[in-house]
Amino acid sequence: KTYTACLASYRMLAYTPMRRVLFLVDRNNLGKQAESEFGTFRLTENGDAFNTIYTVNRLKSAKIPTDSNVVISTIQRLFSLLKGEEISDTDDDDTDNIPSEVVLPDNPNLPHDFFDLIIIDECHRSIYGNWRKVLEYFDTAKLVGLTATPIPDTEAFFNNNRVVNYTLEQSIIDGVNVDHRIY
Repeated sequence: KTYTACLASYRMLAYTPMRRVLFLVDRNNLGKQAESEFGTFRLTENGDAFNTIYTVNRLKSAKIPTDSNVVISTIQRLFSLLKGEEISDTDDDDTDNIPSEVVLPDNPNLPHDFFDLIIIDECHRSIYGNWRKVLEYFDTAKLVGLTATPIPDTEAFFNNNRVVNYTLEQSIIDGVNVDHRIY
């Protein structure tokens, strides 16, 4: 899925007017992995690594560098940024222990049109419910959800607009996954 996010980000930044992509990850350690993968992704015209062409930043503090083309973050860190809270680079934001729907501040720290595209990894988890308002705030951004386990709530969030359904059966035929046996 991260490869898909790298490819989509590259295509949108290279061939459309889009200038800033948010890649939302489920946990901070996945953000670290994604940052590394964006650095090694090479499906570009000249073979250069993605991060030599575009600036990739994982959200580690309460400020996003102005030259960022791709920002990698958890939804919890993004919410903290919008509220103006300090952010430290720990794994403390990996839990979804907010008791009720989040409430955005009157003057969030980013404009609502800051991101052109938001790619949500593991979108079956925290994009709706308590955290939904964080995504809805960025009302001009296009949303793309990635999941291996879609659930009805997730499909409803995306208006049942499923682009690809790669089944287990097809992945076994393609040699991506191995078949199983029932004993």
